[in-house]
Amino acid sequence: MRAIQVKEYVKGPEDLTVTTLPDPTPSQDTYLIAIHAAATNFFDLLQIRGKYQHQPPLPWISGAEFSGVVLSTPSSKTLPKFKKGDRVFGSSQGGYATQVCAREESLMPVPPGWGFLEAAGLMVTAPTSYAALVNRANIQKRDHVLVHAAAGGVGLAAVQIAKAFGATVIATAGSSRKLEVVRRFGADHAIDYNKEGWAEEVKKLTPKGKGVDIVFDPVGMVNTSLKCTAWGGRIVIIGFTSGNIEKVAMNKVLLKNISLVGLHWGTYSKEQPETVAEVWKGLFQLMKEGTFKATVYTDREFLGLEQVGAALGMLGRRETWGKVVVSVPQGTGSKL
Repeated sequence: MRAIQVKEYVKGPEDLTVTTLPDPTPSQDTYLIAIHAAATNFFDLLQIRGKYQHQPPLPWISGAEFSGVVLSTPSSKTLPKFKKGDRVFGSSQGGYATQVCAREESLMPVPPGWGFLEAAGLMVTAPTSYAALVNRANIQKRDHVLVHAAAGGVGLAAVQIAKAFGATVIATAGSSRKLEVVRRFGADHAIDYNKEGWAEEVKKLTPKGKGVDIVFDPVGMVNTSLKCTAWGGRIVIIGFTSGNIEKVAMNKVLLKNISLVGLHWGTYSKEQPETVAEVWKGLFQLMKEGTFKATVYTDREFLGLEQVGAALGMLGRRETWGKVVVSVPQGTGSKL
């Protein structure tokens, strides 16, 4: 197979190279998947530099999100969930390759009508946004929801989910192109968070200027968001893409009866596996209804594993929107 193998940590994605390796041998508990598309993530950028909290022992294959076709099923399962030839998407270490091994719980069926490009970036962002808004923030019809970094992968997912639940969405983004994108995906209002006084602008967009009911924050903007959060509001902390872990003014949290809740989706499979099934059931229903659509970055095409470095570079420089996905041709010798 062809893959991006990390033998030593690199300075940046431009240093990644594609190499030929033996095909992976699945264990008795894993599927073998032929990858047709691979999605990029910010944690890939940290991992290739040796700065992520989960670092596999060297050498290892980079990438984690993909979509493709089942080549073989686990030998330990008499009735596997997927059969040879099924179209799946999922997450497993080694996504920047033409083949990968993955456990059953890390795979989902490609939704009807979706292609490999559209499905490759679902496994991480979609359930993160759904669980944050539905399970943690208890979103209700007619809520006003502020989505930060709304043009990103989790952001565009959150915009669509909030709209599907009947909320009014106020989206923030950092460029005119990204503001255009969030409106296209359903945001009722779009605000440039680089503008001074954006929090006051948000308040003016809510009934009687009371502020928003929910803040969805993957950036690290809690302190400023407190200014435009309603009494009794909920702030869901998804991450810190700004690189700044805040010290929050807790007196404001107390005075406004605000709830601060965190969401680390990766821990649910261990701590609350029943919630994982519940979240995916909800997401697949939204996809069936057409209220949740793919968020693939379409301003540029990335074809082949050789383009992974360029895709990650643009992602790291905040030059993209949605999910940046790389097509992975299987080659002339493939039967797929």
